[in-house]
Amino acid sequence: MSAPRIVTESLGGGSLSRAVQDGLVPAEWCRARPSGVAAWTAHAEAVRAEFSSRRWLAALRPAFAASGTAADRLERVATENGIVVTTGQQPGLFGGPFYTVLKAFSALALADRIERDTGIPTAPVFWAATDDADFAEASWTAVAEKGTVRRLSIARQGPDGLVMAEMPLGNTAAQLEQLLAAAGSAPHAGIFDALRAAYAPDATVGSAYVRFMRSILEPHGIAVLDAWHPATRAAARPTLIHALRRAAAVDEAIGLRGVAIERAGFRAQVARVPKLSLVFRGLAGVKERIPMSQALAVAESADSVLSANVLLRPIVERGILPTIAYVGGPGEIAYFAQVGAVAEALGVPAPLAVPRWGATVVEPNIDRRLGRLGMVLDDIRAPHDAERRLGDRAVPAEIRTDLEALRENLARRLDSLRDVSAALHHLVPERVIEGARHQLLHRVDRLERRLRAAARARETDAVDDLAAVRAALLPEGQRQERRLNPVPMFARHGDLLLAQLKAGAAMHAGMLVGA
Repeated sequence: MSAPRIVTESLGGGSLSRAVQDGLVPAEWCRARPSGVAAWTAHAEAVRAEFSSRRWLAALRPAFAASGTAADRLERVATENGIVVTTGQQPGLFGGPFYTVLKAFSALALADRIERDTGIPTAPVFWAATDDADFAEASWTAVAEKGTVRRLSIARQGPDGLVMAEMPLGNTAAQLEQLLAAAGSAPHAGIFDALRAAYAPDATVGSAYVRFMRSILEPHGIAVLDAWHPATRAAARPTLIHALRRAAAVDEAIGLRGVAIERAGFRAQVARVPKLSLVFRGLAGVKERIPMSQALAVAESADSVLSANVLLRPIVERGILPTIAYVGGPGEIAYFAQVGAVAEALGVPAPLAVPRWGATVVEPNIDRRLGRLGMVLDDIRAPHDAERRLGDRAVPAEIRTDLEALRENLARRLDSLRDVSAALHHLVPERVIEGARHQLLHRVDRLERRLRAAARARETDAVDDLAAVRAALLPEGQRQERRLNPVPMFARHGDLLLAQLKAGAAMHAGMLVGA
């Protein structure tokens, strides 16, 4: 089978995210990305100094439950006082969208590059956010099949607000078969064995996600940390207690930073919720934000199950892991402008965020369809442009010529009528003739659209090609990486695709470290 084509894309994001990525925000908002090997080395040494005890892995080893290459790399980093590059994502059905894997390989590539250039042992870590309670996000994934985008979803089996680590999964056999069907005659179908093992009926949404992610990431040296594991919660607890005791100061800092962001012409990524701290407590697995009025009391309670909200999580992570950088998507990069304010209020080092690699996979079948259409990827990005081009191509030359002649004749005759009317002391007001011009040309435009649509409908092969291309490269009008599950692509292309993704992520990492 021919190799897919990988198209590197700008990460994009909103105006605040792009400004953070480009270093165009005030220095106090977030930690600036080091520029050059010397700066990265200095940053790495500062992180190492904070974790000189080297006991962090002993505390977190049960939450990693790492094996093989991933375990060996973690152990080496902990033993030699090394550092880690982190990334993460909340659970998504069958591993979630493609960008989850892009995040993981971006972290791997950055860890490899930092270790190579600085000589400091570095390991990639994937933070599986099983403490997340957003079932709507975790309950579905999407595949491209026969020119359409099909959403696969599961029904809720537990109460609203239940963390995904506790949310029962239920039977996913039917959804797995739909995923398998979308892969077609895939020569590398072993990945489905890993899915079936992970997504067993007695699993939870979170545990299935963790097991599957470990099966695909650990062989590449990427360890997966379960965020809801008791070992992770225990390690995070001191930071969470500190955040509760400083809840008022943290809230004030978030409010002031939000004002600064808005005055700079941006919009804060995470809305401030008055009277609520950044810490959740869990009651039988159901999360609720702790009111600021109860923060001190909860901080003194030894039996509270605590977890962090999105603005506090990077600080918790930085507190329990020797993290040199977090590899994030556009939304995450944007909210780090607020994370910096939280870190300052807590008196702890601000974590560093760097952008992940963005990419689209153009499989050989889709590339052939693009070739038959005479188009490239950019041609299908703008809504309706590709359809318009297809219709233009399908309309016979004689019809296009006649339509153009009709417009020219109308314009010439109407100009003549206007001049004659003016010579007769404005027999009718000029606006009457111009109104008729507008109506007649509008009718010609409608006629042309109907002719183009009818001609396009007769080009069934081209219509099918365009539908397949859109479903594969721009599903539901969104970038491929944000919608499609990558499992069918991995099943079709196996190690070849993995090697291409790792190579693309390595180039991105080189730019991050060397710039």
